[in-house]
Formats: sequence, structure tokens, C-alpha cells
Amino acid sequence: MPHASLLPEELIVEILSWVPVKALMQFRCVSKTWNSLILHPTFVKLHLHRSSKNSHILVMYKDINAEDDKLVTCVASCSIRHLLENPSSTVDDGCHRFNANYLVSGVCNGLVCLRDSFAGDEFQEYWFRFLNPATRVVSIDSVPLRLHSSNYKTKWYHVKCALGYDDLSETYKVVVVLSDIKLQKMEVRVHCLGDTCWRKILTCLDFHFLQQCDGQFVNGTVNWLALRKLSSDYIWRYELVIFSYDMKNETYRYLLKPDGLSEVSFPEPRLGVLKGYLCLSCDHGRTHFVVWLMREFGVEKSWTQLLNVSYEHLQLDQFPFPSISMIPLCMSEDEDVMLLASYGRKEFVLVNKRDNRMDDIGGFDGKYYWPYSYDYVPSLVLPYRN
Repeated sequence: MPHASLLPEELIVEILSWVPVKALMQFRCVSKTWNSLILHPTFVKLHLHRSSKNSHILVMYKDINAEDDKLVTCVASCSIRHLLENPSSTVDDGCHRFNANYLVSGVCNGLVCLRDSFAGDEFQEYWFRFLNPATRVVSIDSVPLRLHSSNYKTKWYHVKCALGYDDLSETYKVVVVLSDIKLQKMEVRVHCLGDTCWRKILTCLDFHFLQQCDGQFVNGTVNWLALRKLSSDYIWRYELVIFSYDMKNETYRYLLKPDGLSEVSFPEPRLGVLKGYLCLSCDHGRTHFVVWLMREFGVEKSWTQLLNVSYEHLQLDQFPFPSISMIPLCMSEDEDVMLLASYGRKEFVLVNKRDNRMDDIGGFDGKYYWPYSYDYVPSLVLPYRN
């Protein structure tokens, strides 16, 4: 019986480019040729391009290590469908645990950026490592960024970090925005994945970032909420804006808030990403929780109110500050169902807009301490320069 002819390499690439990451990691054992193919940068890009961008999210939360009873940072990926069905049991699958000092500073194309720091008497250092949860590969720590106290405001809420991708140079970059005390300006530093240095890119007018630490990567930019100082008839006031840094052009601009968002209240608004769109959520008059999506990035008129629900409907009106740290975690493909994390009651809340229903679907269960989510796509992207 004659041997069956081998498939052409082009057809093999075409077939494998649609296969999930977990299976591809197993297929690397088929042969040296397949191993080289699956890890080749061209195939990695093709596979990423064909992966579903809106079916998974990454959840970060705090847990207690059973061995030494110490707090750890946990990172886990899961499908949106499973998270909506049972958020309290899904995130344990494939969880990655790190020292509690590590904080997630951004997620981009399947890579997770983790930040650690050290505070000395005269300086503070920050360093980063990169994790691919799908392939379970972690990089070594990056070259540290050392900041001297006499030059910079080095408290954690003055150092803003983000991970993004520059599609022109095909490079993953960590962006850090610093408050320069001496110059009274903001300074942008950038570290490219695999490099041995940090570059000072630009300086801009000094203004106040909100407490949220990590920037949000959307459409080739990283974005933070900030307050811009304005003057009118010798009276200073502050306007809520989005500071947006362009990874490719190394420039920045301000994006305006939705028209329906008035004064900044407590708790502060939060910026996130849902289904690839920039997402802004906030308290409104301590009576409602509101969520907007920017349907077309950079176009302020494209802000769309996605959710406007009363705390009474959520049964949170009995708390003195019912809206404290309530954030959206994910939503269904048709946008009818949204999962919220209510930190005031330490539980998940499922909002069904179509049926106008609110359901409590389990608490954080002790270990789910401050859960937070990121848009995520499983990928083959290496957490180091190939």
C-alpha cells in the first residue's frame, strides 16, 4: 500500500493557525519542524490575528497561600461564558501565583505585565516581568527603573504604568508616567521588551492622575484617567480627561469624558476595557452605577451609555457608601448581561438588561479579594524577545 502523501507546509500552517494554544503546545512534541513552526514569529502573529478577541478575560485577585498563610497575587484566564455562569469556581483553573508585591500593570495580546518595587531612603526602584498564561512561560525581571526621591514623586500613586504594543516596530513596551518635582512636569519613560535600558520619551504639563494604577491598552494607545487644571476668571477648576499615549508616534493627547458624566465624585471613576472598547464606569449621585463604552476610539461623540442601574435595584442602598469600588468585570457577546464586582458587599452581581434583573451569584469567598479583570486573548506570544 503506497504511503499517503504529506500535506503541503502551507496547508499545515493554515490548519494549525486555527488550533487553540493549549493543543499547539502539545503539538510541539510531534517533531522539531512543528516545534520551530509553532514558535516562529510569523506563525505567532498569524495565530494571534485569527484568535477570538472577545471570548476570554484575565482575572487578577489576591489569595492566601495555604503553605505559609501569606497573601499572594493570583492571575487566571477563563472564558467569559464560564465566568458569567459561575464566577466563584472558574478562576482557579490554571492559576498563576506570585509574591503579593507583584501587581498587574497591563495585559496585551496574551502577555501580562507584572510590576514589583523596592523603596529605599533616597530612591525607589521598579522592575517588571512578563507572563504568558496560555503557554505558562515567564520572563526574568527587566532592568530596573531607579527613581531618586529628590527628582520624582515616587509614591505608588504617582507612578503610572501600562503595557502596550507598537505595531510599527512590532515591539511590546512598558510605559511609565512620572511626576517630576523639579520640572513640575510629567515625564514618560519607555522600556521595550528584551532591552537593557529605559528611554526618556517626552515631558508634558503636570496634572493629577486618579488613583487607578495601570493604564488601559486600546487601539495602539495606553490610557489613564486624569484631572486637567483649568482657570476661569482667576478660579481654578479641574476637568476629568483621559491621558492617551500613542505607542507608535510617541505622542500624547487628551480625550474628553462622556457628556453625561458631571463632577468627579467619590469613589473615583474607573477606566477599563470591555470587548476591545475603552470603558468608563462611575458612581452617579450616590444613587446609580453607570457604565459607558467608547465605540470609536478617540471620538468623544461615540461614548455610549451601556448601563445605568440604581443601587436600590441592586439592593445596595442600605450601605453608607454603596458604590465603593464597584466595577464591571465582563459582559456577554450581545451586551445584555454584565458581571459586576461589588466590593461593598464582597460579592458578584449579574445584571441582565434584557429582563431587567439583578442577581447575587456568590461572594468573593474570602480568597477573591479585590478581583479585577482585563480583556485577554490566549496567544503564543513569547514574554521575551525571540
